[in-house]
Amino acid sequence: MANAGLDEIYKCIHCGICLPECPTYRVTRLETESPRGRIHLSRAVAEGRIEPNERFEEHIYLCLGCRACESVCPSGVKFGRILESARETIGPTGSPLSRFLTNIALKRLLPFPARLRTFARILRLYQKSPLKNPLHKLLPDSFIQAESLLPDIPEKFFSPVEETLLPLCEKRFRVGFISGCVMSILFGDVNEATVRVLRGNGCEVVIPKNQSCCGALNVHNGETRVARETAKRNIDAFLDKDLDAIVVNSAGCGAMLKEYGEFLRDDPEYSERAEIFSRKVKDISEFLSEIPLNQNPGRLNLRVTYQDPCHLAHGQRIINQPRDLIRSIPGVELVEMESSNRCCGSAGIYNITHPEMSQTILDEKIENIKKTGVDAVIAPNPGCMIQIKSGIKKHNLEMEVLHIVELIDRAYNKPG
Repeated sequence: MANAGLDEIYKCIHCGICLPECPTYRVTRLETESPRGRIHLSRAVAEGRIEPNERFEEHIYLCLGCRACESVCPSGVKFGRILESARETIGPTGSPLSRFLTNIALKRLLPFPARLRTFARILRLYQKSPLKNPLHKLLPDSFIQAESLLPDIPEKFFSPVEETLLPLCEKRFRVGFISGCVMSILFGDVNEATVRVLRGNGCEVVIPKNQSCCGALNVHNGETRVARETAKRNIDAFLDKDLDAIVVNSAGCGAMLKEYGEFLRDDPEYSERAEIFSRKVKDISEFLSEIPLNQNPGRLNLRVTYQDPCHLAHGQRIINQPRDLIRSIPGVELVEMESSNRCCGSAGIYNITHPEMSQTILDEKIENIKKTGVDAVIAPNPGCMIQIKSGIKKHNLEMEVLHIVELIDRAYNKPG
């Protein structure tokens, strides 16, 4: 295991405070499915006392990587680093076919925006094809389950013609925008809303065409070589653009981007540049909370609840800023849900690789959402949005799922 993982392993005092915060421990009540248990197993592998065999792989990959344990750990153990180091030792999980397909996605699709868009267009044709239902009879249940989570792929992706977009009022900031791979394809409307809100608040927005995937899905699934290449590509794309900040609207991407300094700390060419890059990265709610905002939003008259994305609340410790922004919109009532900072079960591709555990965790989340009786759920992360939408559909609830920037954009575009 990598030294970063070892350093964190030896910080753990095995107190057990993390246990009730861990989704898989709450479901199974097994020590091996807790952060403390996984740290113990990882230490045994690192010290050569056990082999990183299939059982070890099962315990490591059953973890959602939500990092809720980090928020309560009295020793400050960064469990995410231990998990990533262990998965790097194992590589992608699953059957030989699953490993092959995961490697194709991580190494041949995600790092290349043009390829990913072509693949998405093919998927869209499949979604619209009259042959879709007959084909289901020939496909394994696991594929049909995974497909059911995929939202309808829109005809139009986020693809600005210009790399630099001027502010809509007096210029106050020059910011870069991480458009993302999943966000650009499945949530282009959220990206458009993000750019409008930034421009409406005096930001010149730079969207480099040569930016790449952030690398988060690669790292979370044990692939680090290509992730380092994409990290360097993003640093090169943004760092020399004279930016006040680099803004991102995906919580998972933001957590990864803020850790480039740690991720590339041993790279003699990029370590310093990576650290500078990471310091500039701001989640959209974080950035908007730090600047004087346009004070002319319209009234929305909505009751909403807020779902804390794990990599925003636990990974970046951004909790109050989104709530303050929501409360600042006239007519919007924020109703807090029970355990809003617990994982929804999405966790990257976890809802595909571990559908039963993911569904159990999602059902708990949906029950808490139902109790609020709201009009909309605010969930500023693509995985959370997809997961919660699927749960709302399953339970026949009449609720929207919105990104926080969509809510702000609606208010700005509605007369006061």
